[in-house]
Order: sequence, then C-alpha cells, then structure tokens
Amino acid sequence: MEKKTLFDKIWDAHVVRSVPHGPDVFFIDKHFIHEVTSPVAFLNLEKRGVGVLYPERTVATPDHNVPTIDQDKTIKDKLSRMQVERLRENCERHNIELHDLGSAHHGIVHVIGPELGITQPGMTIVCGDSHTSTHGAFGAIAFGIGTSEVEMVFATQCIMQVKAKKMRITVDGELGKGVSSKDIILYIIAKISAAGATGYFVEYAGSAIRALSMEARMTICNMSIEMGARGGLIAPDETTFNYLKGKRYSPKGEEWEKAVAEWRNLQTDEGAVFDKEYQFDAADIEPMITYGTNPGMGIKVKENIPSTDGMEGSNKKSYLKSLDYMGFAPGEPIKGKKVDYVFVGSCTNGRIEDIREVANFVKGKKKADNITAWIVPGSREVEKLAHEEGLVQILEEAGFKLRQPGCSACLAMNDDKIPSGMYAVSTSNRNFEGRQGPGARTLLASPLTVAAVAVTGEISDPREVF
Repeated sequence: MEKKTLFDKIWDAHVVRSVPHGPDVFFIDKHFIHEVTSPVAFLNLEKRGVGVLYPERTVATPDHNVPTIDQDKTIKDKLSRMQVERLRENCERHNIELHDLGSAHHGIVHVIGPELGITQPGMTIVCGDSHTSTHGAFGAIAFGIGTSEVEMVFATQCIMQVKAKKMRITVDGELGKGVSSKDIILYIIAKISAAGATGYFVEYAGSAIRALSMEARMTICNMSIEMGARGGLIAPDETTFNYLKGKRYSPKGEEWEKAVAEWRNLQTDEGAVFDKEYQFDAADIEPMITYGTNPGMGIKVKENIPSTDGMEGSNKKSYLKSLDYMGFAPGEPIKGKKVDYVFVGSCTNGRIEDIREVANFVKGKKKADNITAWIVPGSREVEKLAHEEGLVQILEEAGFKLRQPGCSACLAMNDDKIPSGMYAVSTSNRNFEGRQGPGARTLLASPLTVAAVAVTGEISDPREVF
C-alpha cells in the first residue's frame, strides 16, 4: 500500500477532478473572508448573476482596516468605513455568517476561526490572506488565495490548484529558558532563507513541535509563508483534541467521538517520502530578532549583525540597502539598540497565551519612558479573558494599554502606523520596508523578547532581564 504524508491524505481526499498535465479541481471545506479581498469578488459574482453556492461554508469578519480604539463609533477613514460596510451588505445579501465589530466573537480572521472551533483537522481552508497557513496547526491544508480565487470559491466551493511539493522540518529536543515558538520559526527561516520553502507545503514534526501548545503551533504555521511555503501543517494529537473539545462549532456527543477517531488517522505514514527534509536541534535555538527587511534576516539577540564578508555583486548591494533602510551597519551588535515602539498582536501572536506571557514578564516592572507600547488582542474573546484574568490591570500598572481587536500595527492599512524612521520591535510576521508605515523600521521577535525591550527601552535578551 502506498505510504502517504499527512498532506497527501488531506489533499487526495479533496480532489474533485484532476486535469491531465494540469491542476486539480480542489474542494474547499471552509472559506474565511474579510473586508479587504472580498468586495471585488462579490461584485464580480453580481455582474455574472451568480450566487454563493454554499454560504454556510463561509465565515466573515472585518480585521485589516478596523481601528483599535473607539470601535463603537463611526470609522473615520472613508475607504476603511466603505469596505466594512460592503462586507456587512454582502454577508446579509448572501446569508453569510459575520462576526462584526462589537460582536462577541469579532477579531482577526485567523484568531477567531480556531477559537470558535471552525478550524478542524483534515479540512481544506482558504482565505484571501496569505497567513491562512495559521490554520494548518490543526492538521489542515490551509493557504491564502487571490481575489479571482475568492470569487471561484464563492461560486463553486472549489479552486484549481497544482499540488505542491512536500517538505518536512523536524525539530527535536527541549527548548531553553526564554525560547518560544516564535523563536523556532524565526530560527528556521533564518537558516533556510525567506525563499527556502518556495513551492512546498511544510509539515512540522519532532518532539519540540509536539510539546507546543495549540497557540504556539499556530505561530509556527502562520509564518510558513515567510519562507516561501504554500502553507504549513502539524499532525493533530491530544493537544489538538483537548483544545477543540467544547468549542462552539466543534462536533458534540457521539459526533465528537467519531470525529476524533477519524482525526487520529491524520498522521504521516511511516516510510512516506518527502521531497525535502530538514532537521534542527531545539537546544541551538535562542531568543531571535530580525535586523533587515525580510523575515529571513534574523539572528540570535546576542549575536552581531552579519558582516559582508564573502558577499559579492547584487547580493552585497541588496544587503547593504536593507541595512541602510534599517539604520544598521554590518558587524555591529544588535543588542542595546534603542527602540521607539513595541507591538504585541497580529494573527501571529495576538492570542491569550501571548498576552499572558507579556503580562507575567512585566508584572511589578515599568515600561521604559522612550517606549510606546501597543498591546492588541486578536479577538474579543482574548480581550475578555485578559480582563477576567487580571492581565489588563498588570499591563496598565506597567504603563501599557490594551487596545481593541484588529490587525492593528501588523500592516499599514489602518490608523496604527509606526512613524517614519522609528524602530518597532513587533510580534507580527513581516518586516518589509514600510510594512508598519512609510519609513517604519520593524524588528520581529517573540512576545517575551518584546516585553524585555519594552522594559529596558532597547533590544534585550529576555533571559538577562529580571
């Protein structure tokens, strides 16, 4: 019998038809939408006189453009307001479930899907957003699609896709003190580069991965796209089942037992072949931070920015251009650099575990005077828990303030922009030029490292801050 990877098992079960020497017609179980990439797709449907085939398979929420203060008031920005209004109108017209601003389950699309139990093992999930890969943490095939594909899913519940190549990244061993899943993925991307997984779907495996919580696994899968991968996934296990049990949309009673029995089969077969494999030792991973303008430009916080030794031609020119934008020099230490902003949030690290980690670290401390700190929950549920657990009080006593849910300062599509020339240490997923605002300088790190930076006012190793 053919040995199959987890990716093979899910993919093959969703192929409606294969086009000879071409793509597969691929069925989609769940379609997440938001206010940015859906309006044109809805407009094109109307022009063609076509409806949404399975509206019950689509879930919507506004997140990219929404403000994170005064959400009960009219959105000031005209374009943002219009996009949110269009989403409401389209969802009502097509009978699509919408978790709107102010509702109990509003939030970032890749945060609310898992916390509601909409995301489940064995599913195929798409969204007009590259970080849909987040949902792969549950043992699902999840990836971002373009506007024309959003329209295709609306109309047919299928898309045309060429099956990706398969990669397995194994991380074995125990993580050291102060090291988190964000450090794991930044370490991996630094090792294989921001293009190292292009054309692949990545399965993460090994004892260090299995030891992670679901929220930590989501962080790993979220940033798969940042090394060029089509997506990432982790085989479901007891951690997955315990997380999903009792969620609003999780199966109940006998259906739950039946589902778990099926989900247990979602494992890569012993002897299944991957197109590429990497192995890493968890003991070598330390608190990480980026220093350049792509997520692959990362180092351990204690290390110096790489020199130009051995670089030639366009590679050297591109490298120096990136450092010039960041205001850094080759060979200098990154630790001790002064910072202006810290941001905890996004679909990468805007979950309750992230808020807890920051609150626990800053308890009894004060943020540095030079730091502006934005703490943005990924959903109303995260915000609610932060209040109930006393985390908000701890953060406020330390000089922080919790904002309202949304994508916020992850990307410059709303009011939460970093001013030009300023440095922001961020728990988000991208550090491109202008990603957090025109001229903004972004350094990616874990929530724990961000907390250490907030307290010291400079780039710091969290293991050295007490």
